[in-house]
Amino acid sequence: KMILNFCNRTRPHSNQHTQTAGCEPTTQLVPTITTASMASASYHISNLLEKMTSSDKDFRFMATNDLMTELQKDSIKLDDDSERKVVKMILKLLEDKNGEVQNLAVKCLGPLVSKVKEYQVETIVDTLCTNMLSDKEQLRDISSIGLKTVIGELPPASSGSALAASVCKKITGRLTSAIAKQEDVSVQLEALDIMADMLCRQGGLLVNFHPSILSCLLPQLTSPRLAVRKRTIMALGHLVMSCCNLVFIDLIEHLLAELGRNDNMSTTRTYIQCTAAISRQAGHRIGEYLEKIIPLVVKFCNVDDDELREYCIQAFESFIRRCPKEVYPHVSTVISLCLRYLTYDPNYNYDDEDEDDNAMDAEQNDEDYQGSDDDDDEYSDDDDMSWKVRRASAKCLDAVVASRHEMLPEFYRSVSPALVARFKEREENVKADVFHAFLSLLKQTRPAQAWLNDPDAMEQGETPLTMLQNQVPMIVKALHRQLKEKSVKTRQCCFNMLTELVTVLPGALTTHIPVLIPGIIFSLNDKSSSSNLKIDALACLYVVLCNHPATAFHPHVSALVPPLVACVGDPFYKITSEALLVTQQLVKVRPDSDSFDPSPYIDDVFNCTIKRLKAADIDQEVKERAISCMGQIICNLGDHLPNELPGTLLIFLERLKNEITRLTTVKALTLIAGSRLSIDLRPVLPDAVPILASFLRKNQRALKLCTLAALDILLRNYSSAVTPAMVDAVLAELPPLISESDMHVSQMALSFLSTLAHTHPSALGQLSGGAILSQLIVLVRSPLLQGGALAAMLDFYKALVTTETAGLGYMDVLRMLTGPVYAQSSALGHKQAYCSIAKCVAALTTACPREGPAVVGQFIQDVKNSRSTDSIRLLALLSLGEVGHHVDLSSQPELKTVILDAFSSTSEEVKSAASYALGSIAVGNLPEYLPFVLQEISSQPKRQYLLLHSLKEIIGSSTVAGLKPYVESVWTLLLKHCECQEEGTRNVVAECLGKLTLIDPETLLPRLKGYLLSGDFLKTLEDPDLNVRRVALVTFNSAAHNKPSLIRELLDTILPHLYNETRVRKELIREVEMGPFKHTVDDGLDLRKAAFECMYTLLDSCLDRIDIFTFLNHVEDGLKDHYDIKMLTFLMLARLSCLCSSAVLQRLDRLVEPLRATCTTKVKANSVKQEFEKQDELKRSAMRAVVALLGIPEAEKSPLMAEFQSQIASNQELAAIFDSIQRDSTSANMESMDTS
Repeated sequence: KMILNFCNRTRPHSNQHTQTAGCEPTTQLVPTITTASMASASYHISNLLEKMTSSDKDFRFMATNDLMTELQKDSIKLDDDSERKVVKMILKLLEDKNGEVQNLAVKCLGPLVSKVKEYQVETIVDTLCTNMLSDKEQLRDISSIGLKTVIGELPPASSGSALAASVCKKITGRLTSAIAKQEDVSVQLEALDIMADMLCRQGGLLVNFHPSILSCLLPQLTSPRLAVRKRTIMALGHLVMSCCNLVFIDLIEHLLAELGRNDNMSTTRTYIQCTAAISRQAGHRIGEYLEKIIPLVVKFCNVDDDELREYCIQAFESFIRRCPKEVYPHVSTVISLCLRYLTYDPNYNYDDEDEDDNAMDAEQNDEDYQGSDDDDDEYSDDDDMSWKVRRASAKCLDAVVASRHEMLPEFYRSVSPALVARFKEREENVKADVFHAFLSLLKQTRPAQAWLNDPDAMEQGETPLTMLQNQVPMIVKALHRQLKEKSVKTRQCCFNMLTELVTVLPGALTTHIPVLIPGIIFSLNDKSSSSNLKIDALACLYVVLCNHPATAFHPHVSALVPPLVACVGDPFYKITSEALLVTQQLVKVRPDSDSFDPSPYIDDVFNCTIKRLKAADIDQEVKERAISCMGQIICNLGDHLPNELPGTLLIFLERLKNEITRLTTVKALTLIAGSRLSIDLRPVLPDAVPILASFLRKNQRALKLCTLAALDILLRNYSSAVTPAMVDAVLAELPPLISESDMHVSQMALSFLSTLAHTHPSALGQLSGGAILSQLIVLVRSPLLQGGALAAMLDFYKALVTTETAGLGYMDVLRMLTGPVYAQSSALGHKQAYCSIAKCVAALTTACPREGPAVVGQFIQDVKNSRSTDSIRLLALLSLGEVGHHVDLSSQPELKTVILDAFSSTSEEVKSAASYALGSIAVGNLPEYLPFVLQEISSQPKRQYLLLHSLKEIIGSSTVAGLKPYVESVWTLLLKHCECQEEGTRNVVAECLGKLTLIDPETLLPRLKGYLLSGDFLKTLEDPDLNVRRVALVTFNSAAHNKPSLIRELLDTILPHLYNETRVRKELIREVEMGPFKHTVDDGLDLRKAAFECMYTLLDSCLDRIDIFTFLNHVEDGLKDHYDIKMLTFLMLARLSCLCSSAVLQRLDRLVEPLRATCTTKVKANSVKQEFEKQDELKRSAMRAVVALLGIPEAEKSPLMAEFQSQIASNQELAAIFDSIQRDSTSANMESMDTS
């Protein structure tokens, strides 16, 4: 009623003034205000201001609410008079008797600050500061909220706004005096709160005030009120993020002096807390003082005061996370303190529990799993603070483990057993942190797998993985006891731990499955347990099933099926979905042997899954998993379900027609069609194949790929049931799929065609002259054709000619392939096209050997014929090479002469093809051709380069047995040419020597090593010759990439040389005069590039052996180097952001600056197009690094990063690049999930 009254009273005014503006009469409560009618805006606002003076609180509330709505509109413009009135009224309403009106008035301050002129904002701030010192508590509270609102609305420090600067300066003076007076504690607390807020948001603007802020804050650290100390610590934490070095030194020296004096325990605690807070906010600055700070903290850690001890250990944690490099010498001290206090529980005795109660007995009954009752009579003492010390120790160990990858072996010796022993901790929160620390240890062990799986790894002895393997029994024993606990949180921690353990060490639990299964079943059956616990238990069971041999689970299937069936029927969709995934994995447990009979469980598993498969009104994820699970059930157990099969396949047919479930159903059908049980799919094929054919024209790549795989396996296994009509339906859809735009889809289509040639050769007749063959010919000429797609193409051509289909015989296909080259209408665009055609010709010839001699003879004539174009010669030579590789061509008498003559061709490509052909033909008959090639190399110095390429082809493609007799003669010949003047020739000789060494490494490797001047590869990294050093780095890079175990132990020696090569050397930069222009040449660039490439490779293979901070120093230099090196270091930075985020975070401020410089560099207007393109590419690459850096938690807290972000947002070009890269990274993640 009251609101209606209000509306009625407002209405005449609105009509009156809107009509004066020449509009239709309106009945809105708030009329729309346009920028054009400032007068009507002021009129409306003054109307609202009038209502705000009403004695009725509801009127005041509504009018304030309307004013807020108006202020939030972008279009509103206020004249000076209205501004003054509105500001005055809002400030008056802050003192309103009604709390709700006050709250609304505070909310109005936000939009108001950005709408009024600067002097009005100062008025607002002045009034708020005065009110904040008022005696009335409510007014104080509302004013401090108002000040925070104003500070929150000011533009960021990076925008250089004069308004923000003047407002902050005004507030600062008032706040420092309020804090320093210490008259009223509540005023002090509010002032400290606002000061912290302002330093956090606008600290950079207050640099001149930092000394006075510091001098007013420091005395508060000894305040009698703990709340004041706490807020002072927060404010100091934000101050050190932006203060200058002198202020920072003053603060640290004050803290050190006070800690050294140690007047009383209470203030000492505060100073320790303050030191930890500074380290958390500005770790990169406090590092150099750690040598003085840490001995003090260690001393206080041994004082008998639990609270002080907790703060000391928290300080250690922040040093370890924020100053990893400087804290390194003290890590072992910190670990031993943490291990000591991890077990610090003076008021409780654990001895009774430590006695071994045969916990590892696999024959335990489920009665054990009723939740242990120890908790009920657990010791309880509210004054006992020791748990906080233990929790701080666990968290500190977590930090040590997460940040010191290189100490993994040491952790497994000392930290791991201690953590496992503490799984029995009585305080739930502490126990969760102990588990988390152990999880961090497991996660740190994971990246090391790449090099540990290197079969040639020479590191014997204890690696982190073998140490973990040895501790598995101890871990399982401790977890087994915890799986019986009542606490849901504890059991969830156990499941997370098991999941991570199995991910790091697949198969580790094989012998412990009998002990763990009852614990998992206990949580699945527990009626009181939360849904999250069940989901974690199922996820754990899934990972365990995936990573262990099926036989390990045979004895437990009977126990696992009932709880799983119950979970599949659970009303909560996430539990159902997870349970279906586990069921699908469990069904795979049936092996080929007859040792396990699944029949007792089949009905239960089938019935619970079919119920979910039939339901239409369930969650999408459940639908998909029910389809996958049923596919697996039929694939593995279909022979036990003869009556249920037909109905189930019909449901699959329905799901195939549904757009949402079709992809999953195609995968399930592929699984069933490939089953070794030969499931009868004939009833559904007439309907299913046409539907599958229609999917080939859908614009969904994953669906096309899966459909082609399904059709291929249906053809292989059900060829008799696939009718010609079905085949025609599929063939009609294939032409658009055979294209260079998607090689993987083309490869799958070609595989399907090859299968078709074997199963339905009669169907190939319609290909003759059709679109499919013409698409194939286009694809053969594509420069992108290689790898799997090329292999599929060759298989298809072999299969095609063996069918002897009319119109598609050997000569017909040969003409199709080579016709365009002989027609001389146009040369093919790319050399790769000639190579692909030649490979196809060879495939046809090996499939039809009778046709070989005639075609080879024709090719020889084509090479001889002086009228042949270079294109014809090129194709003929390559074809001879490819055919000769598989067929012995020694019966062709003039072949050698013809090829050697081609070495004198004017065309470089023909020469290169002749060289390849000679080598490839020699592979077909080594005794005939290899001695000939060796003799030619010795007698024809002018053709040496080409002949050596032929030799390289022979060494690279021959079998070891075939080549063994010739090794010595080839080796001797190669050594003669090692010192050839031509660098190109030397490089080929080097490749030949390398490949030859692999034929007989025991004999040849020591010889090769002997030819290095020093006999030591490492010495070549110090060679005075730039080129030698560069090639040494290339060799090192290759080793780091392919055989990291060779170099891991040498890194301490090699890294200093490597880092040395990343420096820009002034003496290698020279100026070259090119006509009127001077051009700078940097002779050291290639060497630096090789060094940075090595650094990038080491990130993948040897990260744990690198001091990451020294590494980052050189990355930082690279960010300011030449274009090529910048591109490499941007990639490294993105990689480092994922691999060691804490170290990158510590260096963030130093890394942001070069990135910002790259992004804001402008190219000169008169530069060439390439310069613009280069700069554009650099910007995109730098922006990728920025996006990766922002992926680190806490990166946005860095003031420099925040400033750079706002700079990106305000620049249209940079913002567009930033958004597109963010979109790309999310869509890439989605794509990888889609095709997995």
